[in-house]
Amino acid sequence: MEEDKEDLKSFKDLGVCDQLVEACDSLGWKNPSKIQVESIPHALEGKDLIGLAQTGSGKTGAFALPILQSLLESPQQAFFGCVLSPTRELAIQIAEQFEALGAGIGLKCVVLVGGVDMVQQSISLGKRPHIVVATPGRLIDHLSNTKGFSLRTLKYLVLDEADRLLNEDFEKAIDEILKVIPSERRTYLFSATMTKKVKKLQRACLRNPVKIEAASKYSTVDTLKQQYVFVPAKHKDTYLVYILTEMSGSTSMVFTRTCDATRILALMLRNLGFRAIPISGQMSQTKRLGALNKFKAGECNILVCTDVASRGLDIPSVDMVINFDIPSNSKDYIHRVGRTARAGRSGVAISIVNQYELEWYIQIEKLIGKKLPEFPAQEEEVLMLAERVSEAKRISHMKMKETGSKKRRGGGDEGDEEMKKYLSTGKNNNNTGKSFKKSKKY
Repeated sequence: MEEDKEDLKSFKDLGVCDQLVEACDSLGWKNPSKIQVESIPHALEGKDLIGLAQTGSGKTGAFALPILQSLLESPQQAFFGCVLSPTRELAIQIAEQFEALGAGIGLKCVVLVGGVDMVQQSISLGKRPHIVVATPGRLIDHLSNTKGFSLRTLKYLVLDEADRLLNEDFEKAIDEILKVIPSERRTYLFSATMTKKVKKLQRACLRNPVKIEAASKYSTVDTLKQQYVFVPAKHKDTYLVYILTEMSGSTSMVFTRTCDATRILALMLRNLGFRAIPISGQMSQTKRLGALNKFKAGECNILVCTDVASRGLDIPSVDMVINFDIPSNSKDYIHRVGRTARAGRSGVAISIVNQYELEWYIQIEKLIGKKLPEFPAQEEEVLMLAERVSEAKRISHMKMKETGSKKRRGGGDEGDEEMKKYLSTGKNNNNTGKSFKKSKKY
């Protein structure tokens, strides 16, 4: 019954002003999500918030709307709000949502992330934007080196994906940022999990926060169909190709453990006629965004990625998530599979488990409290693909060695040429593995 009540809520019911209700409408946000229903009224009353919510729950709207409403009600001053994010892609996405919501009110927003020219960012800061969305390290760089830039007037601080902001890489930067911003401010902290570090940060920088929990502790949504397939390690690639062939036409994300594995797998799938593209932390920012945009635009329908893409990225049309490598931290499974079955849609998650990963997989089943069914795969049928998969992988390794030796000889960014091929050949390989299916199985 509780959900029915939520369904009847509108943004206006929550106290959102007409201008912003119109902005929500134009973005296609008809009804607020659970986290928005529970947090926006408290935020509009001027309370600090700590929100625990599943990925894809509408967190950005939960903090952006109260900040924009407060900005509308006060003289529109510069550096009004700052949002900290653990990844570049998430920062860019948060800024896009702020800009979309603030399009009708002349909102100025700047993104400060690594991998992008600092001078250009300094020029943007000189235009005195209302909202700064940043990764912690790059924000510190600008606070230290950009003349005339400070956050002394800051009224709102948001820590998004706080559990990830508090790893060793960011902890020192967060401490430094907290020292140079006003203590008289509103603070919103959003996290998928409540770790000891998040609790410590909550005590340090929030004042009597309202705690909102919009999800059970570790859960996956009911519209997600989860399966596993237990395979010998040597046939893992072949099973991946079999699953992608069986589910051809689906938009898929394939998660691996390492950056190199993303490129090898994407190359191998390309060699077999699939429209695959890799994304990992080793790639330059331009290439990461290029790959993401190709995937969002549907030019490539398989994104091979590391956990850099498991959280925060809103890619709404993913049909299937494949765990090619089982994560050693079971919480990462929740974030990975949260890329599909978003906002009430259905989706599929398939985990390819080999003999060395069984222990990790058992931990995942314990965490989500479910025994998952097996993905139906006839071994004889799968192994009919082994020879071609093995050849495609051999060619991929050869290409990787070539690009590696070119780099050592001073031939530029490793994999540049291969990446160009991904992007230029995407249009030629429109068969998404269908021709492969015919030639091999029938």
